[in-house]
Amino acid sequence: MYGYIKGKITKIVAEYIIVENNGIGYQIISPSPYDYEIDDEVVVFTYLHVREDIFLLYGFKDTETLDLFKKLLSVSGIGPKSALSIVAASNSNDVLNAIENGDVKYLTKFPGIGNKSAQQIILDLKGKLIVVNENKLIPDIGKDVSEALLALGYSKVEIAKAIKHINLDQKIELAVKEALVWLLK
Repeated sequence: MYGYIKGKITKIVAEYIIVENNGIGYQIISPSPYDYEIDDEVVVFTYLHVREDIFLLYGFKDTETLDLFKKLLSVSGIGPKSALSIVAASNSNDVLNAIENGDVKYLTKFPGIGNKSAQQIILDLKGKLIVVNENKLIPDIGKDVSEALLALGYSKVEIAKAIKHINLDQKIELAVKEALVWLLK
């Protein structure tokens, strides 16, 4: 429902921050609230978690962390608290590598993640998360290009290499065409 909230930090506590925007203070659960400072002007990328009895707003400094959080939520048995503990305690690249390598031991170090949950994360997400560079998931257009190339029969390894070599700041059609040209070299 909310893509991001831009405003001024007015309060920081262990579990959340409050971002004021147009006279409204949004309480946003953050994996790292102390990375912010009072009176900072920020953009917080958000995810609204709705249950029948509560609405919780989660916020992240970048879209890559938000994307990883949402992917973790898609795993059966992983709720917002567990997903938040994973993104808070580690960088995205380490988590992605652990998933791709089937590293159950690494994933069980996070609070609320046991062997069964770690195996489920690996089962559900292995091969579905592609690392483009050190700390970033493929941006949205990169995901679209990736899906188009997957549909054409290219492997995830080939796609990841192609994504690194194309301009992602263009229309999807042009990005796919550029990736195909690169792959056919």
